[in-house]
Amino acid sequence: MNTEKFKGVFPAFYACYDDNGEISPERTRLLARHLLHKGVKGLYVGGSSGECIYQSVADRKKTLENVMAEVKGKLTIIAHVACNNTKDSCELAAHAEELGVDAIAAIPPIYFHLPEYAIAEYWNDISAAAPNTPFVIYNIPQLAGTTLTMPLYRKMLKNPCVLGVKNSSMATQDIQMFKSEGGEGHIIFNGPDEQFISGRAMGADGGIGGTYAVMPELFLKMDELFKEGRMEEALKLQNTANAIIYKMCEAHGNLYAVMKEILRMNEKVDIGGIRKPLPALVPEDMAVVKEAAEMIRTAIAGLS
Repeated sequence: MNTEKFKGVFPAFYACYDDNGEISPERTRLLARHLLHKGVKGLYVGGSSGECIYQSVADRKKTLENVMAEVKGKLTIIAHVACNNTKDSCELAAHAEELGVDAIAAIPPIYFHLPEYAIAEYWNDISAAAPNTPFVIYNIPQLAGTTLTMPLYRKMLKNPCVLGVKNSSMATQDIQMFKSEGGEGHIIFNGPDEQFISGRAMGADGGIGGTYAVMPELFLKMDELFKEGRMEEALKLQNTANAIIYKMCEAHGNLYAVMKEILRMNEKVDIGGIRKPLPALVPEDMAVVKEAAEMIRTAIAGLS
């Protein structure tokens, strides 16, 4: 398999709602079209940034269907299909394969602390529901409550569909370990946006990030600088992006609410609000939103 299509910058796709809080096909296509024109390598659809745990199976199908219809094969699409039960996860996996996605991904089940053999069975059941599609393990222990250990990873590598790992643990060492264990042809994505460059330096083939979509130019430039070996410039730009992320996190409202408002301000891309129980913006947040939006515009204007 040609793995080049999995190397690069992958914005995590945001949930796009209409004014009544339901999935909007039009706004979903608008965001997909917007990011396609920005020049990213692909999209990660249906993950944390897509508010997946607050959506129904039908919601998630509708989002993926409209993304696929809009990009028409011009981007690499990775569909996160995990639900907190095997049946729904397998249904989403089969649906994603029918649509022709490039890969599927899944976090481990949350809430109950399952033994590793049960987690492996859950992931393998999902993979079996889409037998012709590469499978990406999503390691995000700080939210899922389960860590991808090396014994569990070795067990999963027996599945020939396993492509690699989206690693969102905060330890960049994990990237090197998974890369080494997976070997030739396995892809590791850096997860934490704040360490895109350090993750790439430790062996990540690219990145999937929740803040990429609001400032893709910065992460595309970081990736370019890294590949050219211009590390001092890359780190400077990473610090700029981090300052923007820290500013966005100052709001009372959820980070995704902040970023959706910034998309409206900076790009005239309206994709609605967020879904409860995520907290919406309050009037006092607008100063933070405006400052972060201006920081993004200034950073992009300074690129050469």
